Amino acid sequence: MATNVLGFDLEPCSMTPLTGFYRDGCCNTGGEDLGVHTVCALMTSEFLEFSAKVGNDLSTPRPELGFQGLLPGDCWCLCAARWKEAYDAGMAPPVKLGSTHRATLEWVSLEELRQHASD
Repeated sequence: MATNVLGFDLEPCSMTPLTGFYRDGCCNTGGEDLGVHTVCALMTSEFLEFSAKVGNDLSTPRPELGFQGLLPGDCWCLCAARWKEAYDAGMAPPVKLGSTHRATLEWVSLEELRQHASD
């Protein structure tokens, strides 16, 4: 079982929409996950706008990729580096600590995550 940033078993992030690098609902990671999709984030309109402006449009559906697009209120496994970029810009979305994989701590401190905890 994977571990979250608090040292406990990793909790699911979202089944609707189905998230995670492995599309298992959890922010699991492995060697093939080059983007390190480990931060369980609660989407906000501000973050979605910010993400689109920096080149990662998460709102627009991409049916050819099986991606329905995200809405404010959705939870999604974000890349740790993208969350850190948003944090540094003052635009970080809230995170579910229990659903955020411990690998995130290689990119972001627990204190930074706690500042935006939604759980």
